[in-house]
Amino acid sequence: MGCLQERAKIEKAYGDQLTAWSKRWRQLIEKGPQYGSVERAWLAVMTEADKVSELHQEVKNGLMNEDVEKVKNWQKEAYHKQMIGGFKEAKEADEGFKKAQKPWAKKLKEMEAAKKVYHLACKEERLAATREANGKTEASVTPDQQKKLHEKVDKCRHDTGKAKEKYEKSLEELSKCTPQYMESMEQVFDQCQQHEVKRLTFLKEALLDIKRHLNLTENQSYGTVYRDLERTILAANTQEDLKWFSNNHGPEMHMNWPAFEEYNPDAASAPIKKIAIKKPDGAPPTPSTDHVAPPGDRSSVSSYEKNQAYSTTEWSDDEQPAGYSGNENGGNGNSFEEDATSAGGGAGPPPPAAAAGVRVRALYDYDGQEQDELTFKAGEELIKTEDEDDQGWCRGRLDTGREGLYPANYVEPI
Repeated sequence: MGCLQERAKIEKAYGDQLTAWSKRWRQLIEKGPQYGSVERAWLAVMTEADKVSELHQEVKNGLMNEDVEKVKNWQKEAYHKQMIGGFKEAKEADEGFKKAQKPWAKKLKEMEAAKKVYHLACKEERLAATREANGKTEASVTPDQQKKLHEKVDKCRHDTGKAKEKYEKSLEELSKCTPQYMESMEQVFDQCQQHEVKRLTFLKEALLDIKRHLNLTENQSYGTVYRDLERTILAANTQEDLKWFSNNHGPEMHMNWPAFEEYNPDAASAPIKKIAIKKPDGAPPTPSTDHVAPPGDRSSVSSYEKNQAYSTTEWSDDEQPAGYSGNENGGNGNSFEEDATSAGGGAGPPPPAAAAGVRVRALYDYDGQEQDELTFKAGEELIKTEDEDDQGWCRGRLDTGREGLYPANYVEPI
């Protein structure tokens, strides 16, 4: 269980790192100069990381919620813990072996004692015989002493014979107990083997389950991640991207040049369009789809959808367009302002500061249906630059610089 818990911790850490990496680089790419199908292909790499992160989180959940729990439950069923420590099954096996061995062990102890007595008697007999032989060759030994030495040898031989007889008898008794001892020991051993068969079988099944959770190549979702990634990368089309950029930011972009307009007192309240808003799951009711036109025509100036340089608020006699961001101009300011400066010999009025606003966070995903609407994901932050109108719409600005309308009830103040 400790082994699986450590592996699950590794899987979780790897998934978390993938998610953090994906989030950071997705933001950098979205704020960068990339666009079109190449941008989508690059972002698909971040999507791959998110999906692989989810798969590794599933591996972690499978190890912890299934494999570890399975082992834990099996241990509770197969091994019963005792109050004094250890497992009941291990204690029973140990006691079974001791019980089967006890009669034979007693006979073995008796035989070992008889053998020791016999070997000691043999040693005394050999020592007495040596002394008797030496006494016959020495002149200093009297006949009485030689007689005593001879009697000592006879006594030792008698003691050796008795010890040998007792030793042989105890060995015979031990041999008679051996078959019963072997049978009893084998019975206890077979019981332990049955338990061991269950343990080894279970471990094999558990390891196969672990392998199934770890082997992402058997997960169809894993292969789908990379098929989708390859499909998105192959879909990158250079000519389409160039055409899109030319149509949106190049010479082919639509320009609504200023034209003479008669004064219309009802223009401020006239609805300019109808759009159908798709409400996401769990989102509150969307506001009326009638956008009330603010003063001036919001479509009179075309704007970037990404890294917007000019404010989409309407120009008036008292306002000037905000300076172009230097992020895409190599750090230079508005090229029009530079031309005006060089032509007139003056610096000209500085661009107005960014409009103050309230920082808000999106509660739900919202896909803008028109160019003047924002698109954002749940959790994304933006700045509310104008309060809610009568129809439930607010004007705001994304961190990318893009401004537009969005439903007021789709965000909350931070």
